[in-house]
Amino acid sequence: MLDLRPAGPADLALLNHWDSQPHVIASDPNDDWHWETELARSPAWREQLIAEVDGRPVGFIQIIDAALEESHYWGDVPLGLRAIDIWIGDAADLGQGYGTVMMRLAIERCWADPVVTGILVDPLADNVRAHRFYERLGFRFVEQRQFGEDWCCVYRLDRPAAVPFSEVVKPGEGQTG
Repeated sequence: MLDLRPAGPADLALLNHWDSQPHVIASDPNDDWHWETELARSPAWREQLIAEVDGRPVGFIQIIDAALEESHYWGDVPLGLRAIDIWIGDAADLGQGYGTVMMRLAIERCWADPVVTGILVDPLADNVRAHRFYERLGFRFVEQRQFGEDWCCVYRLDRPAAVPFSEVVKPGEGQTG
C-alpha cells in the first residue's frame, strides 16, 4: 500500500541521499532544493510529501500553487493551477508502478480543492520516458520552455468536466410508477 505523508526535517538525510542518485540528478540536474531550509518551512502554497510503501520511503512529491509560489518559477499564471514535481528515490524502485500511484494520489489532492482548474508538470525536454508517463496520465503537451538552465516540456492536465446529468440518468431509468 502506497501512502503519502508530509516531508519534514527528519527526512533531510533521505532527501540528500536521493538527490545524489544518478537518475534523480539526470531528471533535475540544475536545481538545489535547499532541503535544510525548506523542510523546516510549511508555506500555504506548497506541500512536500514522502511516498511510502508499507512504511518504506520510495519517492518524493511536491505540489505547489503555481500562482502563489514565491519564486514565480512558472511566471505570471492565473489562480487555480497547481504544479507537481515527483521522483522515485532509489533506482531499485523504478519501474514498479510507484510513480503512477504517486501521481494519481497527487492529482486527487489537487482536485480535492474546487478552485483548481489544471495541473502543470515540466519534465526535461529530452526526457522522452517522462513525457510518455505524463501523457498516459492524461497530461497534454503545451509548450517547450526554458526554466533556468533547463529546457523543459510543459504539460497540463485540466480538471475533468462534470458528467452531464443526462448521462447519469438515462431516459426511462430510475423512474417509478
